[in-house]
Amino acid sequence: MQQTLAGLDRAALIDRYRRNRTRSAEIFGLVADDAFYGRPIPLRHPFVFYEGHIPAFSFLTLNERALGEGPIDAGYEKLFERGIDPGTLDDAERHARSDWPTRDQVAAFARACDERVEHAFSESRIENPDVPRLVRAQSAFTILEHEVMHHETLMYIVHQLDPLHKRRVVQRHDDRAAPRNAMRTVAAGSATLGADGDEIAFGWDNEFGKNEVAVPAFEIMTYPVTNADWMAFVRDGGPVPEFWVQQSGEWRLRGTFEELPLPESWPVYVSHRYAEAYAAWAGMRLPTEAEYHRAAFSTPAGDERAYPWGDDAPRPEHGNFGFVRFDPVPVGSFPLGASAWGINDLVGNGWEWTSTPFAPLPGFRPMASYPQYSVDFFDDAHFVIKGASPVTHARLVRRSFRNWFRADYPYVYATFRCVA
Repeated sequence: MQQTLAGLDRAALIDRYRRNRTRSAEIFGLVADDAFYGRPIPLRHPFVFYEGHIPAFSFLTLNERALGEGPIDAGYEKLFERGIDPGTLDDAERHARSDWPTRDQVAAFARACDERVEHAFSESRIENPDVPRLVRAQSAFTILEHEVMHHETLMYIVHQLDPLHKRRVVQRHDDRAAPRNAMRTVAAGSATLGADGDEIAFGWDNEFGKNEVAVPAFEIMTYPVTNADWMAFVRDGGPVPEFWVQQSGEWRLRGTFEELPLPESWPVYVSHRYAEAYAAWAGMRLPTEAEYHRAAFSTPAGDERAYPWGDDAPRPEHGNFGFVRFDPVPVGSFPLGASAWGINDLVGNGWEWTSTPFAPLPGFRPMASYPQYSVDFFDDAHFVIKGASPVTHARLVRRSFRNWFRADYPYVYATFRCVA
């Protein structure tokens, strides 16, 4: 977890930016041309918005607002500045529009943004202790992580797109009998939430405010709740997950690119509201953010690790993350990623819901480069999720990283486990 900012490697930053842009192009390349103006998730903009938003955000954040450069196209910059997170479909419809630019126009604007951003990475003073947005090169790292976070949320939208309107990526899918989900005891102790400015080279504002929390002993599931576990809930009258469909009496899963027989050993993806309902049905509850941290990062010896498996940087053998594949794998597939308590899949294969509303840590201050990033969501309507999904970038696999979604948002790759 220890990372420092010991001088900027401009070539490395440009390489990261280009690799991000390449992956963005690959994701947009999955979508048929006639689907770019549709909204597979009605609570989000169409694909064309995101094709313009990502480069516009990078240019606005680094070049225009941090470095004081003039605009490229003020109208497009305003149009593509920020996405939406409406609470209802009616709210979403207020953002609907029919006058989006053509894809060629968006592509030309994106190229202009990319050129200016790369020039700034190469030539401009992107680290400046006298300019808040440039302290520790904050704006540069903001745009790099912003794009990789959008890779994941774009895949949520691609997932909901009709298979006739997207290019299929062939994957091999494994299933097996779901393991018995035994409870593991985690002893009482402390959990460290957040980080301080010397621990990580870059973090979002909600990650800071290092805070030690006393956590009583608890029991927690060894694995996330699986599709097989959830099936028992459905048979007892529970709700059907968004990703399930029934055909001729058979339950099937809508994978990213295809439907397949419901994999019993895969983690179930559900909303926070559904997860709470399952936990109540099972006579348990969701873990708090502090309990997740204790289960994932603490040890019986009383110390804490950077990751569940130790202090080594994340690698493919530690979990299903980093776009190695698009869909889940059977729970328990990565024993080398288990925590010191023998708890599996805490990172990868699906984010994990907690019962903790998304809120600031002590001493919270909005970040200079993106001051509205967190504060707009401190509303008791969004809940913290931890860990990672199959399409989470490995750079986001850090102990302090916090993600969040609305309680009833069903499209996120999020699972859960119960505590007693």
